[in-house]
Amino acid sequence: MSQTKKVVVGVLIILVAGYVGLLQRQQTPPVVVPDATPQSVGDDQITRAYRQRAKDLQVRGDGEVVRLLADDLDGSRHQRFILRLASGHTVLIAHNIDLAPRVDAIDVGDTIGFSGVYEWNERGGVVHWTHHDPQGRRQGGWIEHRGRRYR
Repeated sequence: MSQTKKVVVGVLIILVAGYVGLLQRQQTPPVVVPDATPQSVGDDQITRAYRQRAKDLQVRGDGEVVRLLADDLDGSRHQRFILRLASGHTVLIAHNIDLAPRVDAIDVGDTIGFSGVYEWNERGGVVHWTHHDPQGRRQGGWIEHRGRRYR
């Protein structure tokens, strides 16, 4: 077989393989995965963590501000407030304002999104590490309020 015929046969094989692959891809129905809302995932995860007295657990969710607390000024400074999750469970948010900006103008009744580390305590638990890790050793967290994310 001449060199030209070998090239033509090779190109035809590639074209046929590509066409068959395209047909198979078009005939496979897309898989739709329902999107879990952050609050339902976070709610379930935090409620379970509280029952199991879990610690050092990365969590994410949102809740309604039910109480504003004074800043904790011992050591690293923390902005503190209590959120009620959709399940009714309450959790303390301790946001390090030495490493991340203070969350502006929080009011009771506001919805706050969060990502951080959950630690069990008798009062419902605390979520901290709601900021970037300046040393890059752990996943950073955040607080979200009125469309702005605080890291």
